[in-house]
Amino acid sequence: MEGDTVGVIVGGILAVLAAVLVWWVVRTYNRLIRLRNQTQASWAQIDVQLKRRHELIPNLVEGARGYATHERTTFEAVVAARGAAVGSGPGVTDKAAAEDVLTASLGKLLALGESYPQLKADRHFTVLQEELTSAEDKIAYARQFYNSAVQSYHSALESFPGNLVSRLGGAHGRREYFEAGTAAQDVAQVRFA
Repeated sequence: MEGDTVGVIVGGILAVLAAVLVWWVVRTYNRLIRLRNQTQASWAQIDVQLKRRHELIPNLVEGARGYATHERTTFEAVVAARGAAVGSGPGVTDKAAAEDVLTASLGKLLALGESYPQLKADRHFTVLQEELTSAEDKIAYARQFYNSAVQSYHSALESFPGNLVSRLGGAHGRREYFEAGTAAQDVAQVRFA
């Protein structure tokens, strides 16, 4: 009788430990999934802001073209960079490189406003500049949020217990950071009217 009671108690303890272990693995796995999904949602927000910027560019180019008709190479460079950015691959690194080139060409376009006082005084061009500045700010914020989400995800993948659970649940893969190139830093120095 006593042996049966001990066996039942040991069996109960093992069942509770197994249940706790399963709960722990499921909870950790779900946390990894939540963090991965947050990185994907954060990237989607960057994509939305980039598309908004891409939509502003043709209007900005057309507004400037009327005042600075002999700046054809600048306009063509912006249009080509926009096309490359819109058509860039889905990868973070490809998108970041294309956006860096676009940002550099936009800096040249916005600098035209300093060279052409009539353009600088044009209300339509000024409004477009303000919208583009706002879009750049939103992109910077979205990039910061995305990179923070990637960092949290990587920390969870690399630390205990996430590293064990990620191996059990299959490879979850690291995400790339979306880093601004030097062109993005240069555009911040352009002064608007």
